[in-house]
This record gives sequence, C-alpha cells and structure tokens, in this order.
Amino acid sequence: MIAPAAALAADAVTKRYGNATVLDRVSVAVPRAACVAIVGESGSGKTTLLRMFNRLVEPDEGRVQVRGSDVKTVDGVELRRTIGYVPQDGGLLPHWTVQRNAELVPWLTHDASRAELAREALSLSGLDPTRFGARLPGELSGGQRQRVAIARALAARPDIVLMDEPFGALDAITRGELQETYVELRARLEVTTLLVTHDLREARRLADRVVVMRAGRVEQDAPMSEIVANPATPYVAELIRRALTDDIPTAT
Repeated sequence: MIAPAAALAADAVTKRYGNATVLDRVSVAVPRAACVAIVGESGSGKTTLLRMFNRLVEPDEGRVQVRGSDVKTVDGVELRRTIGYVPQDGGLLPHWTVQRNAELVPWLTHDASRAELAREALSLSGLDPTRFGARLPGELSGGQRQRVAIARALAARPDIVLMDEPFGALDAITRGELQETYVELRARLEVTTLLVTHDLREARRLADRVVVMRAGRVEQDAPMSEIVANPATPYVAELIRRALTDDIPTAT
C-alpha cells in the first residue's frame, strides 16, 4: 500500500528489458520534505527506479505516484517541469552560459522572473551569479558545474528533487562541500529529495531513510541507524562492513 502522506511512492513496480528483470516488485515511499537515499551496487536498479518518478522510465507493472497522483494520468513533459532533476554528469548545455543553464526550467514555463530565480538559485548553491553567470560550463571546475546543475534543478522552486549520484565523480573535498551545501538547502527550502548513491557514508550524511537495493529488489528500507544496528540480510551486513567499518561503531 502507498502511504497517503508520501510525496513520492512506488507500489510493487516491475521493469523488464527483454529477459532481464531490472526491478522486481519494488515498493518505496518518500514522505514530504524528507530525503530518502537509494543505495546499491551497479545494476541494482537504482537509477531505473528514480527515473520512474519523472516518467523517463515507465513500469511494466505496479503503480508510481507523485504528490498523490498516478504519474500515468499526468503529461510527462509537464511533470518533469515540476520536479528538479540532477543527473550524474550534471547535464548542462555546453553552449549555454551558467545563467542561461540555471534559467532553463523557468524559461520553459515562461516565467517572467526566470533571470531573478536563476540568480537566487545560483547563490543558494554557492556560486556568485555576477562572477559566474556569464561563463560557459567548460570554464568551470567539476564541483562548480554540479553547483550549476543543482541551481538549475532548484530555480523553478520545485517541491521535489531527484538526484542521480550527483557527487559521485568529484574529489572527496569537493564532494563533502557540496553535500554540506545540499544539507543546508534542504533545511532552508523543505524540499523532498530522492537520492541515488553507491556511497553509504553519503546516504548517512544526507538522508533520513535509506533503501538498500540488490539485483532489482529492496533488501532493507530503514533509517541508517537501524540498518547499522540490525541489517536485514547478509548482503546488507556485508555492505555495512565494507563501507562503514572505519567510522561507525559496531552495535552492541
């Protein structure tokens, strides 16, 4: 059953590509203003699940809801304009300036205040629009490009943001800085976030709840403290042992 207060919810969704089952009756719910992280190795179905919420992927079975409405009843283009999306590579248009990239969604929705919204989002994301607004993405560092991608996702003031390994390609220091930026942004904007990551440390830092996936199925869905104290399967226990042994005490 789908939780009535959930901003995002998938109920027993299945997705197949040919003979391969990528998602096998997966159910996940994200409460309003919460951050839920989907963690798992490559091929676990994380990104496929994420992309169902903005209709970039359609389920073969099951139901997907956004803000309480079945996504099949909503135009995909219009839906995507109401949800912030940060892909792994940032997805910036290389021939557009930073300012114009950040304006993309307000421009698509014909918002007359798009320039102001973009400048505010850039500032919130840690980039001075007067300094960086006229630059092209190729003139920025990797961390700066991801800040622009976050600004673009937030410029139209969405209540929901989908993030697909947004910090995975960055060095440790830059990744930590951007994680801290997003923690502050979430608290300030009260945005609902679904985050895909392979990094349990990142999930612990950013998320209220963690969904561990393996081979298209949910192994455990719980707060990180519960996952560490009571791993539901041997796979989850091994994942914790390998990823978090150094800095999370063993439960007694």
